[in-house]
Amino acid sequence: MTNGKLLWVDDEIEMLRAQILFLETKGYQVTKATNGPDAIDLCSEQQFDLILLDENMPGLSGLETLQHIKEVQPTVPIVMVTKSEEEDIMNQAIGAKIADYLIKPVNPHQILLTLKKNIHKQEIVTATTQDNYRQAFGQIGMQISDSLSWQDWVEVYKRLVYWELQLSEVGSQMHEMLQMQKQEANNTFAKFIRQNYESWIEGTSADRPLLSPDIFKKRVFPLLDKGEKVFLLVIDNFRYDQWRAIMGELTDLFTIDEELYYSILPTVTQYARNAICAGLMPLQIQQMYPHLWTSEEEEEGKNLNESELIQMQMQRFRRKETAAYYKLNDSEAASRLLGQFNNLLHNELNVLVINFIDILSHAKNEHQLVHELVGNEEAFRSITLSWFRHTAISQLFREIAHSGYTLLITTDHGSIQVWNPVRIVGDRQTNTNLRYKVGKNLAYKQKEVIELRTPPRVGLPSPNLSSAYVLTAGDRFFAYPNNYNYYVSYYRGSFQHGGISMEEMIIPLIKLQPKE
Repeated sequence: MTNGKLLWVDDEIEMLRAQILFLETKGYQVTKATNGPDAIDLCSEQQFDLILLDENMPGLSGLETLQHIKEVQPTVPIVMVTKSEEEDIMNQAIGAKIADYLIKPVNPHQILLTLKKNIHKQEIVTATTQDNYRQAFGQIGMQISDSLSWQDWVEVYKRLVYWELQLSEVGSQMHEMLQMQKQEANNTFAKFIRQNYESWIEGTSADRPLLSPDIFKKRVFPLLDKGEKVFLLVIDNFRYDQWRAIMGELTDLFTIDEELYYSILPTVTQYARNAICAGLMPLQIQQMYPHLWTSEEEEEGKNLNESELIQMQMQRFRRKETAAYYKLNDSEAASRLLGQFNNLLHNELNVLVINFIDILSHAKNEHQLVHELVGNEEAFRSITLSWFRHTAISQLFREIAHSGYTLLITTDHGSIQVWNPVRIVGDRQTNTNLRYKVGKNLAYKQKEVIELRTPPRVGLPSPNLSSAYVLTAGDRFFAYPNNYNYYVSYYRGSFQHGGISMEEMIIPLIKLQPKE
């Protein structure tokens, strides 16, 4: 078995005997050609892993030969080898998408390096990435065991996402190893939340993270105080790994300042996003603005009053800035907003809620095609990136970059792919969410859930005096005993939110300053 099949095209091929012999001793099979037409014929007859192509040949030049070869083998990497250092020739070669450019005389090790970059790069990167993760595995395991603060957990989650993206990028087979470590981390994280969450909400903790109700007070208003104009984009159900997937699309437009904060519980729009808009915990919203709070048993939408809640928050803090609120449920809505973008520039604060990712995650349950397209976390990230690149949202970001506004991107919560069912029994008034339940007379195994038995102590309303909230942690989801097997098979592997996991609770808050 050879290391690769090479075609070397040079009208002075005999002068390269030493280099070719060196490559053959390294396990490469080298086919020789002395002119462009012969090289094109050889490419029509057989596949090569890489082509070394002299630029300065009589008859058909290297650049002309390059174009013909690309028509026959469009994906083969071509390395231009030439005596010429003229910038124009270099530009033409690079414009024709060559893989590399070498100046004669070339020594064998230069050639070997370009072969490794263009033929063996993937396997080298994969092996190195896997070795590095094996070394990091033990360190992360110790970090999980030693995590005592919310800052520690942010660092654990960031490291796990980093390795998930690295291993995904190289197509590693170590996915199961990483998933086991994430599961271990989420189990320990749930214990941490059980021990600390109540003290965060009651204010008895000396140190607590930034939470959903803090976003306007601690991140938006200080920017306005400095005279900056602000766009706040709340992308519903936007995980940190999805942010990392699209971040590279924005580096040319913005300087980026990345922060992670914690969603309140339950990690759903009704609670977390209303808390962002109101600057209050859900119980406070219900008490102060009962007409703007929709309880669990009511059938109307749970996030219809966000604009009013933002107005109320600004009034409480005596903010005088002009502000506007827009909800974008699809690309068409984003296109309409772009059509009136100049009107937004009259406001000092624009709040945009973008629902695509949340709609996509729910559509996975309803449509088989979407279920297949969003089959795992890597696919979910890929579709998020494709959505960002190929819809009006990308143009919206460019317009904001040229507007001079500071851009804040955040979300209300993330989501997690669920696999393990937990049996629960409730009455007809029990809510339908798969990650949390609220009601009275709920029946379940205590060791399988996390209970919030006194909702007011964690800032949550109680539909009834005896109501309690129970949440799943890690990759669990609730299932009723009736028609249990069908229910489990239908929802297993879907993306859900409402419970306790790093993916749902530790979420991005990104400040972007236009580079212009």
